[in-house]
Amino acid sequence: MKVRGPVVVIDKLWSVFHASGRDAVIHQDLSLRIERAEVLSIVGGSGSGKTVLLRQILGLETPARGTVTVMGEPASKMGRAGAASRVGMLFQHGALFSAFNVLDNIAFALRELKTLPSDLIHDVAMVKLRMVGLDPSAARKMPADLSGGMIKRAALARALIMDPPLLLLDEPTAGLDPGSADEFCALLQSLHHELGLTVVMVTHDLDTLLELSTRIAVVAD
Repeated sequence: MKVRGPVVVIDKLWSVFHASGRDAVIHQDLSLRIERAEVLSIVGGSGSGKTVLLRQILGLETPARGTVTVMGEPASKMGRAGAASRVGMLFQHGALFSAFNVLDNIAFALRELKTLPSDLIHDVAMVKLRMVGLDPSAARKMPADLSGGMIKRAALARALIMDPPLLLLDEPTAGLDPGSADEFCALLQSLHHELGLTVVMVTHDLDTLLELSTRIAVVAD
């Protein structure tokens, strides 16, 4: 998908949650522009609403006020197919489906949309598998048989299956040992350059922050 202008525009956003008869304001008048091909890292204290912001960009939550647009379209109106083709999401712990093998996890979005024949879906999923540095023999493994680093790579392949121009990362190196974290950062950096991805990342890891970020946004007060 050809992207012109900012990939994401957040304008005067308010996030308000209702609990115990009270309103908890998480974001108040938050505005942000995310430009094409940058790696924007979002940092802030626990409970500051970093992951909430990712969910709003993905269209999973709607702000109480303000707007979130992705590629010029309101995030809340993208729909399932539109969101999958525009935005890839790597969840904190991979969030692979435990009942599916690696290949079926990667191919999940394409199979749900039912727009391609099954043999072509298989081939596309295998290409993504290799793209993230996994051996073809990993395709038939179940998530329970994978290391932490392999889970992250399989989840990344699933996030990229629709070739989205925007990739969201929630704590991408959480749970990895230092060596695996360095390797995963190198993979993300390589894919960012090769694919021209725009990346929005939430992380607490300073090494990941410094290694990947082109810009840092702080959510506070």
